[in-house]
Amino acid sequence: MRTVTVVGASLAGLYAARELRAQGFDGRLVIVGDEPHRPYDRPPLSKDFLTGRADEDHLALTDAEETAELDAEWLLGVRARGLDLRGRTVLLDDGRTVSTDGVVIATGAFARRLTGDDLVGVHTLRTLDDARALRAELAHGPRRVVVIGGGFIGAETASSCAALGHDVTVVEAAPLPLVPQLGPDMAAVCAALHRRGGVDLVTGTGVAGLRGTGPAGTRGGRATGEKGTGEKGTGEKGTGTRGAHAFGPDGAGTQGSGSHPTGREDTRNVASRRTVTGVELSDGRILPADVVIVGIGATPNTGWLAGSTLALHDGVLCDDGCVTGLPQVVAVGDVARVGGARAEHWTSATEQPRVAVRNLLAGRTLETVRSLPYFWSDQYGARIQFAGRWQQGDIVRITEGALEDGGPAEGGFLARYERDGRTTAVLSVDRPRPFMRARRELARDAGPVESAAL
Repeated sequence: MRTVTVVGASLAGLYAARELRAQGFDGRLVIVGDEPHRPYDRPPLSKDFLTGRADEDHLALTDAEETAELDAEWLLGVRARGLDLRGRTVLLDDGRTVSTDGVVIATGAFARRLTGDDLVGVHTLRTLDDARALRAELAHGPRRVVVIGGGFIGAETASSCAALGHDVTVVEAAPLPLVPQLGPDMAAVCAALHRRGGVDLVTGTGVAGLRGTGPAGTRGGRATGEKGTGEKGTGEKGTGTRGAHAFGPDGAGTQGSGSHPTGREDTRNVASRRTVTGVELSDGRILPADVVIVGIGATPNTGWLAGSTLALHDGVLCDDGCVTGLPQVVAVGDVARVGGARAEHWTSATEQPRVAVRNLLAGRTLETVRSLPYFWSDQYGARIQFAGRWQQGDIVRITEGALEDGGPAEGGFLARYERDGRTTAVLSVDRPRPFMRARRELARDAGPVESAAL
């Protein structure tokens, strides 16, 4: 291969570029990203960056020295709009084309939105620009904040808003947040963190729409919304499965994209737009709101691949080695559906590229991904860590620490999920060392990365 193009200046895209050089590729390397920013770390966006404890310099994933060593062509601030596989060309939104021999798809996912959520004061939190806008609004003084979606990113954002002194309510359509990830018992324990943090948690009801005030100061009616928005069935950070609400993990999710669908922030004059005043729930209640944060999951960014011959279904379909139906095209990170599963994990975005690049350079699948699902979340002063896979019917035992008033006791706890006498997953709150030991045990039981038949 003479040229490899990485589409997506994301965490996974950066790791793919690093692997290309580390594995001996010395040809032309092109990195396409729709955001104007170099790759940055997303997990702090909902935490330290939002609260002001970290600035943008702390988010950078590369420095000048590494950038020089990569010797890549960076095409930033431009979207990929198509992939011509027959012509081996990546088509860009500004009319340019990139001729290439190999392609790494790392376009991540984009935040789902509510219909009619272009009111002033309504935010998503997926990108650096999203975080900038939300942080600026939260700096204007005490606000009534409603977070739609009780997944990890929703919880982290609610925690940050509460720490800043805002009045916060979290709305979750399911009976409890995080059941698809943790199971009902441990989901209830983690839900107790909201109460301890002084945040109201409203569960078992969806969102019917948003209320707003007209631009001239006259009260407007209900914004067009989707009844039941936020109901179980949206994607969830750290799983790639259908479940409660949040966004991908390159942040505790997930990653930038080289292509972006419609749905960017409305750039019309703010003065001509209505301002959010409340959230109407599907049970008829209305929650007053000055700021609304929509965290109802993320959608794989595959729109730019429509019309190509690649198989698409909740992501780019790949084999166990991140290889698509064409050996010269691989996919990694939030956008990749590897071996039938799409995982919005920070660890997946950093581990998949090594295997994907090896297979890309070989022209066939030599190695497969066998990583253990892992994610973490920081909220209300507690660190939650989870590894493995929960399934219905698992028995959960707390093996270290204890619970108190339905939540973690001081010092946290370690819980093991068991099935047929085997530990299948482990959860900890503020027990990092015991958790890491348990996680290593799980990884050993799962077995090493296997080589595919030649």
